[in-house]
Amino acid sequence: MLGKGVVGGGGGPKAPKPSFVSYVRPEEIHTNEKEVAEKEITLHLLPGEQLLCEASTVLKYVQEDSCQCGVYGRLVCTDFKIAFLGDNESALDNDETHFKNKVIGENDITLHCVDQIYGVFDEKKKTLFGQLKKYPEKLIIHCKDLRVFHFCLRYTKEEEVKRIVSGIIHHTQAPKLLKRLFLFSYATAAQNNTATNPKNHTVMFDTLEDWCWELERTKGNMKFKAVSANEGYRICGRLPAYFVVPTPLPEEDVQRFQGHGIPIWCWSCHNGSALLKMSALPKEQDDGILQIQKSFLDGIYKTIHRPPYETVKTEDLSSNFLSLQEIQTAYSKFKQLFLIDNSTEFWDTDIKWFSLLESSSWLDIIRRCLKKGIEITECLEAQNMNVLLLEENASDFCCLLSSLVQVMMDPYCRTIPGFQSLIQKEWVMGGHCFLDRCNHLRQNDKEEVPVFLLFLDCVWQLVHQYPPAFEFTETYLTVLSDSLYIPIFSTFFFNSPHQKDTNMHQRQLSLPLTQSKSSPKRGFFREETDHLIKNLLGKRISKLINSSDELQDNFREFYDSWHSKPMDYHGVLLPHIEGPEIKVWAQRYLRWIPEAQILGGGRVATMSKLLEMMEEVQHLQEKIEERHHSQEALQAEAPCLLRNSARLSSLFPFALHQRPSSKPVLPTSGWKALGDEEDLAKREDEFVDLGDV
Repeated sequence: MLGKGVVGGGGGPKAPKPSFVSYVRPEEIHTNEKEVAEKEITLHLLPGEQLLCEASTVLKYVQEDSCQCGVYGRLVCTDFKIAFLGDNESALDNDETHFKNKVIGENDITLHCVDQIYGVFDEKKKTLFGQLKKYPEKLIIHCKDLRVFHFCLRYTKEEEVKRIVSGIIHHTQAPKLLKRLFLFSYATAAQNNTATNPKNHTVMFDTLEDWCWELERTKGNMKFKAVSANEGYRICGRLPAYFVVPTPLPEEDVQRFQGHGIPIWCWSCHNGSALLKMSALPKEQDDGILQIQKSFLDGIYKTIHRPPYETVKTEDLSSNFLSLQEIQTAYSKFKQLFLIDNSTEFWDTDIKWFSLLESSSWLDIIRRCLKKGIEITECLEAQNMNVLLLEENASDFCCLLSSLVQVMMDPYCRTIPGFQSLIQKEWVMGGHCFLDRCNHLRQNDKEEVPVFLLFLDCVWQLVHQYPPAFEFTETYLTVLSDSLYIPIFSTFFFNSPHQKDTNMHQRQLSLPLTQSKSSPKRGFFREETDHLIKNLLGKRISKLINSSDELQDNFREFYDSWHSKPMDYHGVLLPHIEGPEIKVWAQRYLRWIPEAQILGGGRVATMSKLLEMMEEVQHLQEKIEERHHSQEALQAEAPCLLRNSARLSSLFPFALHQRPSSKPVLPTSGWKALGDEEDLAKREDEFVDLGDV
């Protein structure tokens, strides 16, 4: 029964309905039509946003099986979002403990955030796409941030149903042109209002000076140099205008093969070792060109293997690591655990939840990423070796692992400015194909592969295990993951800096992105790996890499030795990767499921309780020193301080804090003894213990 609670902080009484929201049943809709018209809520549009279609007298269901009730209002579709404007729900704005996005409201769904659309016909749920001959009586929208919306259209006018359903399907499912994204409409309309935040210290890495600053910060400027060979993208659009290479490397070599086969610097360790990445050379059948490539790679090898450079270890990520197909398949299975339509479906999966979680392989993929990060860290930190990450385009797993290693080794990357600068450097300037991987254009030959979300999940494991080591919390990571689907800034909507600069003519508070060539199979999945590097450098690479047994021994010795030492939050961080240590990111994946939260439990409630107790102790010390108040006064004041933490949720700040409620819906007798808020406050310790399991 506590399966979800054990993994990610679930398993508790259902969150009650806010007492200030007026809920109605479908049959009550007609009696309230006049009142709905009188209380019509204004739709707030962003600069450049246009209303496309709308429907009135729509009922948004609450997630509850026992009574099909909800909030009535208007359902609208713009070129930016789907929005439900419901009666009385504006009262939520007064709740200071509830998270509020400054761009989208609680009942807003950006068009890019829509995952699947379903219609209910005669109690049967069917996927909606293309032109419909018959329109549903109920609309269900599954979102990429794992929200699920249910809209009853039974009492909506037929013409309005056709317009709103057809409009939503077309604007969320049909393939798009890049220039038709709302990003461009907003940028044009808001360009006069865009100003740089002076408090934003994110390094954009769009100038030579930014790269020189990073080299100096990491003390890598003695062995590496920043080059401007690709200024104006005259070599290729895949690379940024400026980047860093080994100092002895001639600039003319950078220009050969369009930047392929060039060791590009990512980061330098305090001991002088460095993390590098390289994209594979293009395949050629001509023997003459192959010989030229071999000679070129021999020169590159000699450059990075002679003093002052340390021994090089090559990580071939194209053949010895994950594949994009594995990530796509795993996440497709994993997210289904959290796209819950109702309470019954939630509890039906409870008994087999762990087996479904394991079969998805998502947590195992996270473990493999963390383990590979530790292996690279061991080479850099303990063996004083350079590490060269090798990948076809150096824009997926190179981005993930280089970023993860820097978070583990560089405390600057665990600050907010440092983490944002890291994303800008390794992901945006590194040419990660956000446009393709998120499939923002809804291309039929592509599927979403959440490589960046995988990175955030890996970072969350570190934040969860070592909170004091980070300047930001898990909420920052959760909001960052949501930003993937909000087309306001250009950070996550291009494939490269070149593509971004070509299409956006002014600089925003955003991160730029490159047009990469997709392989013919499913857009960008490529089954065969590039064997050219292995054929040309195989013998030399084999000399650089330790045998697998020796590598495993070194890894285990380094891992065990580090965990046996006192914790230094300003030094290297190695995550625990044993089975139970890799957990589900509860705040992101479970935040919209009322049944999965622990009222009065979780880390935030625990911290709140500790702060309250510290405040109470300080208060008592002051009272003892003053000796002005009686013992009765102390006893009367103490209980008031202990109630606030009991009102928090394990999914804070995305779940409403506790209010007077109806009976819990857990189908087990163990929770029947739970009563109202007063009783919950008394039992808070029990809830906290469950949340920490």
